Amino acid sequence: MNAEFIPVNIAILTVSDSRTFDNDTSGKVLEDRARADGHHIVDRQIVPDDVYQIRAIVSQWIAHPEINVIVTTGGTGLTGRDGTPEAVKVLFDKEIEGFGELFRYLSYQVIKTSTVQSRATAGVANATFIFCLPGSSGACRTGWDEILHEQLDKRHKPCNFVELMPRLLEK
Repeated sequence: MNAEFIPVNIAILTVSDSRTFDNDTSGKVLEDRARADGHHIVDRQIVPDDVYQIRAIVSQWIAHPEINVIVTTGGTGLTGRDGTPEAVKVLFDKEIEGFGELFRYLSYQVIKTSTVQSRATAGVANATFIFCLPGSSGACRTGWDEILHEQLDKRHKPCNFVELMPRLLEK
C-alpha cells in the first residue's frame, strides 16, 4: 500500500542583521523548494541576530496550531552575533541530534572541514519540528535537498517525520 503525499505547513525564519526580502537568497531557496515539493508556506520573516527576538518569533510559531515545521536559516556560526541555537534549543521538548550530524556529514562533501563551523540543529517543540540551518543558500540547498525533502514526505521509507506528526503529543 502506497502512502499518499501530505503537505505540511511551514514557517521560514531568516536570521540576519543585513538581509531584506530583496536579497534573502537563503529564505527564498527554502521557500521555493518547499513550495516545489507541495508544502504550504504559512509565514516567512526576517529577524535580526538577537537571541530574544529569534526566540519570540519561534515561540509564537510553536504555539500556532497550523504550523507543523519551522525552518530557520542563519545565526548558526561561531561569531558573537550567532545565537540561533541558543535561542531555539531551550524551546525543544526533544532534540534531534542526528540532524546536525547528518547535515555536517553532507556538508563536508562540499565544503570539507569548514563544516565544523556549523551548529545546525533540530528538535521538536509542542508537536512542531524545528530545523536550524546555516545562512548560506548552499547550506539551505543541502539541508532541504538532502534531508528535509525526504523527511517531510510521508512516502519516504522506511520512516519520515510526517508519519510521526500525529504522535508527537502522546504521553
